[in-house]
Amino acid sequence: MGAGLGPCVVLITGVMAAGKSTVAQLLAESLPRAVHVRGDVFRRMIVSGRAEMTPDEAEEARSQLDLRQRISAQVAEAYAEDGWTAVVQDIVLGDDLPRYIGRVRTRPLHVVVLAPSPGTVREREEARGKTGYEEWTVEAFDVHLRSGTPRIGLWLDSSGQTPEETVSVILDGLGGARGAGGTAAQAAS
Repeated sequence: MGAGLGPCVVLITGVMAAGKSTVAQLLAESLPRAVHVRGDVFRRMIVSGRAEMTPDEAEEARSQLDLRQRISAQVAEAYAEDGWTAVVQDIVLGDDLPRYIGRVRTRPLHVVVLAPSPGTVREREEARGKTGYEEWTVEAFDVHLRSGTPRIGLWLDSSGQTPEETVSVILDGLGGARGAGGTAAQAAS
């Protein structure tokens, strides 16, 4: 196990098939006292009336995405308040990113944006057992990430990295951010 980050929240975000689930799980496993808060679990809890997010951002889908992000922030807060490192993994892009940061009171709050190339995302999507890109295209989601999301936190092009290498880079980046308000890896001091 690696050195601990102490009580804090680490948000791992990026497009579908960027490697968020795998990286968040490995990161949590490398820490001595950590939890993995999977944002998608809160989406799947809706068993009837669920509205999937599409490029047109229908009002009900947007409302449900907002609900899921509020819940994951509250869960992360509860764990951090009890002394855990809460590793949150979800798609939090565009204006949702600063809104999410505002919902989390715990400091430090670290933001990690996984930003592999569209070609790498396409390869990863084809290798997965699930399909995320039904109404979206990889390219459209990538544009939303790169041009619509504020440059907050540690942005990583993980295209040529194994998940373990990505976790190592994250730990190095977060270790450098500890105690230094306003560094690239920290969302807020």
